[in-house]
Amino acid sequence: MNAPLSDAQAFNIQPSDPRLAEYLKGYPQTVFGERLYQSIELMERYGAEMAIDLAQRLNLTDQLSEWQSVDTLCSQLSFQPSFEFALRWILERLVEIDCLEARTDGNNRFYLLRHTLRKPDLENVRAASLQIDPANAATLDLLDYAASLYPSVANGEQSGDRNLLGPQGVPLWLKYFHNDNLTYAVNNWVGGTLAAERVSGKRTLRILEIGAGPGSASEILLRLFNERGLLPRVERYLVTEPNAFFLRCAQRKLARQYPELSFEWAGLNLDLPWKTQGINPGEFDLVYSVNVMHVSKDLLFSLNQARSALAGDGWLVIGECLRPYLNQPIYPELMFQILESFINVQTDPEVRPNPGFLTAEQWRDAFSRAGFQRVEVAPDVEHIREIYPHFFTGAICGQKV
Repeated sequence: MNAPLSDAQAFNIQPSDPRLAEYLKGYPQTVFGERLYQSIELMERYGAEMAIDLAQRLNLTDQLSEWQSVDTLCSQLSFQPSFEFALRWILERLVEIDCLEARTDGNNRFYLLRHTLRKPDLENVRAASLQIDPANAATLDLLDYAASLYPSVANGEQSGDRNLLGPQGVPLWLKYFHNDNLTYAVNNWVGGTLAAERVSGKRTLRILEIGAGPGSASEILLRLFNERGLLPRVERYLVTEPNAFFLRCAQRKLARQYPELSFEWAGLNLDLPWKTQGINPGEFDLVYSVNVMHVSKDLLFSLNQARSALAGDGWLVIGECLRPYLNQPIYPELMFQILESFINVQTDPEVRPNPGFLTAEQWRDAFSRAGFQRVEVAPDVEHIREIYPHFFTGAICGQKV
């Protein structure tokens, strides 16, 4: 057995480009620092190692001795059609680390094994990740559990939703959706910072939060509001979350932390008309969400519903995990892409060519098509990705005029 790696240098993780600090000077240095960047690099490495492991457990290698498409592989291995998105992710990760060759012929992409796959090095990558930040265990544990379900989900023996959102999965999600877990919490900081900036000039604030989960994004938003003197202006805060357990968790936590605020609590289905669910047109100054809008079944429908809920000059601000470049596989997808709500969406060749996470350009286009003005993506991810291609965090805003 190999000796455990003592630090991240064993994986040739280099210090971050100093230009990142200039692009991110409006955010806390405690968030955007070496701990975050090195954690992300090791999570990406863990995802790549997991792709090797999954390729072996799914018996892909025998089929890949000749050129194969995702469709053909699914057919030959009797995988469920819904597993194609996850299978493509595995194959593209293997291309990234030179285990597979890939070629594109028209609209089809084909894959070929370059050499026998080595044993995945999950144990050592995990140890290095935990050495950098013990809180990385929340993400690693969720990645492990999700990956353990892949073979049975691929074969149709189990449901990703039933297991990942069941009794064994929910405790893992609660740890993952926590502000101690920096690789997730960074989304909350970026979204909350942009929201606080956009509404800072308003005398009163009526807020609708979409898909609050257990409340980690709400925590950071209210913390930033408090630091900027905006909290006394909040006259209404409606927190919505379709999962009743998560909503109760958010209610207990936020009511305890901010007893002076008059919270309201409700469930909301993004995919049904919001007016029929008690959200009347023109009621809110801010509609806010973090890592929610990408699961809208019809993205433009949900964006239009959010715009309708806003008063004149109101803002929609969403924090989102961003795909830096088109078709780039990223490690967070491993734990989401076997969820039906993640993949069962309406795609569009221009606005939403794939389920799941979108690029900054795609979000900007979607906001504009939904009628928003002053659309912006922050921070400047299109320049950041040129110097750091694993920057997966951004916030998108648009104003109703």
